[in-house]
Order: sequence, then C-alpha cells, then structure tokens
Amino acid sequence: MDLKCVSNIKCDQGAIRSVRFNVDGEYCLTCGSDKKIKLWNPFKELCLKTYAGHGDCVMDACGSCDSSELASCGADKSVVLWDVSDGRVKRRLRQHAATVNCVEYNEDSSVVVSGSNDNTVCCWDTRSRNNSPIQVLKEAKDSITKVLVIGHQILTGSLDCFLRTYDIRMGNLDADFIGKPISCISSTQDNMCTLVSCTDSTLKLMDKQKGELLNEYTGHTVGDYFIENCVFHNDSIIISGSTCGHLWCWDFVSAKLIEKLKPNNNVSYTQSINSISTHPSKKVLLASCGPCISLWSE
Repeated sequence: MDLKCVSNIKCDQGAIRSVRFNVDGEYCLTCGSDKKIKLWNPFKELCLKTYAGHGDCVMDACGSCDSSELASCGADKSVVLWDVSDGRVKRRLRQHAATVNCVEYNEDSSVVVSGSNDNTVCCWDTRSRNNSPIQVLKEAKDSITKVLVIGHQILTGSLDCFLRTYDIRMGNLDADFIGKPISCISSTQDNMCTLVSCTDSTLKLMDKQKGELLNEYTGHTVGDYFIENCVFHNDSIIISGSTCGHLWCWDFVSAKLIEKLKPNNNVSYTQSINSISTHPSKKVLLASCGPCISLWSE
C-alpha cells in the first residue's frame, strides 16, 4: 500500500458521523453531532459553507449529480434537501418515526432514498412539491443501516441480518440472509459484488446476482458501531474502519491483510474510524475519526 495520510482537518462539529465526497471528488461534506453540515475543499483544508437546520445530530448527507443540491438526514427523524449555493432549506421531508441513518440520490438525482431505525426505506421525488414519499419499503424487521442506489436497484442492509435488493423496474425483491446484523454495505466498481460489514467483525463479499459468499475479511473490530467499508483502487483493495482507530486494508482476492493505517492526528486511537469515502476517479480517500477527518493519497 502506498497510501499516506497527507492532511488532517479538525471540523469543529463534535463527532463526525459521516464524510462524503461530492460527485466529481472536488469537495466533501461532513455531518456532525452539532446538528450541522459543512462543505469543504479537503485538498486545501478549507471550509466553504455551513448548513444549519437539523434539530439533532446529522447522520448522513450526499450531493446531487450536478452538485447544486444536497440531501441530509439525522436523529431528528427528517430528510432535508438544501440549496448548495445559498444554504437555504428547499424541503423538509418527514415520514420516518425514528432516526434516519442513511440517505442517497439515484443517478439523475430525481429520487432520494432514506433508511431509518423505524425499519423502513422511503423514496422521495425531489422534483415534486408533495412531501409524502412515492414509495415506502417495509420488509425489514429491524433498523436500516445503509442504502445503495445502483441503476434501477435499491440495496439495503439491516440489523435483521438480511441484505435486500429491490428491483424497482421489475417489482422484484431478493433477500439474502447474511447470518449476522449488517452495519454497512458498499459495492464494487463493476456493481457485480456487494461488500457487507457485520457486527461480528467480519466483512463478507457477496455475489449480487446469485447471493453467494465469495470471500471473507477478518481481524478488525467494529463492536456496536456503524463502521463503514469500501472497495478501493479498481476493486483491488478492501478497506474498513475499526474501533481501534486504524484503517484495515486487505487484498481483494486473497483476503490477506496488507496493512493497518492510522491517521497522523492527535486524536486518541481508541476513537473509532467510522466513515470512509473514496474519490470517484483518483486513488484518494477520506476517513473520519472523532472530531477530525483525514485525507489519504499516494
């Protein structure tokens, strides 16, 4: 591994719940326990704008395909759509009955999908004035921890141990029983496999079409935290955060541990690295640890 921690940013947002690159990787969003979202140029360590409007800590955020709008969600049970340039709240969407853990746009940002501790996934039309969801997915029996939108499919991970794939175009649902509560899911670049983080401190690589277990990655600890993972650098490296404050890196094919990386900040390494975001085109990633984010590059 030739990744190095090239910079650290103290965000002054309390604990950082998630960090996300925008669509072209020029900027990033940080979601804080102080109820705010910040827009950064992480390469210059420059905060560009602060968005305040949530009533509790912000859990997740994502930018639209043209970077003109962002969606966020939080412990105040709401999904909020923001105008990026002027910082105003465009719409506040309330349907969930508990903390909303994750939010993601579809490819053209016409729909935003959110998952909550109320066991539901809501799909919202971003172009409509109607603040009711256009569809609610209620199959999960426990909290939704992560949603992915890939083409016409919605993938959800849940604490009920099921990885679900909804084919919206065909109206089909495939549910794969993983065996342990799921804390995070991510996809390979070719969208053929899904990487699943489980609360028993394992990462499972699943064939998305057949539901078969292809590989397993172990050694790190996640505990009861929502620790994120990613498939990095042309699907060659598996990376996960951990409760010990290190980034764990495995070889995609052999599942051999390559390296354990730790950020060069002054944060105690007993704090977990909980959120990871990969650059869409470069060998660069962001990771959050406590009140800081770190930028990793070659």
